[in-house]
Amino acid sequence: MTDAVGFPSLRVATLEDEAALDALMKESAAVLFPRFYDEARARSAMRFVPVVDRMLIEDGTYYVLEAGGDLVACGGWSRRDRLYTGSGDAPTDARPLDPATEAARVRAMFVRADWTRRGLGRRILEACEAAARAEGFRELALMSTLPGLPLYLAYGFEAVEEVEIALPDGVTLPCVTMTMRIGG
Repeated sequence: MTDAVGFPSLRVATLEDEAALDALMKESAAVLFPRFYDEARARSAMRFVPVVDRMLIEDGTYYVLEAGGDLVACGGWSRRDRLYTGSGDAPTDARPLDPATEAARVRAMFVRADWTRRGLGRRILEACEAAARAEGFRELALMSTLPGLPLYLAYGFEAVEEVEIALPDGVTLPCVTMTMRIGG
């Protein structure tokens, strides 16, 4: 589905999208991760990073961009404590964040490789920012893989810290924690 000018249509993801989201995430990772990581890291990241988080879908904070009936981009935000899907399961993952003192989390951004550099990631970030601001959040935070850095920096996020994330197979993945002020 596209809008009146042929741009992919933005909508909230549903649980019925889960299989298509999984395929989109894996396809995106398979093409983009090898451009930024060595073979071992790319292989591990392709296995452990592109994971659908049902909590985001159930919360109504996960978006898709759809063109011609195909999902071409996805991403969202969370009002909960989990920073990224691969962080494992922690008892505090579902804890609601305090908008006055904590940053909403931008999560699980993926764009199909043949749709990159067309403003899709920015469009999803704009939707995330607007929704988080409407709920009283004043800041966004995220954990960026290297392929996402150019988008997030161009959008206005600032790098906070370079980190090595240990994936379940023991491979470490260079990532960057980032934040951005959004409130007045």
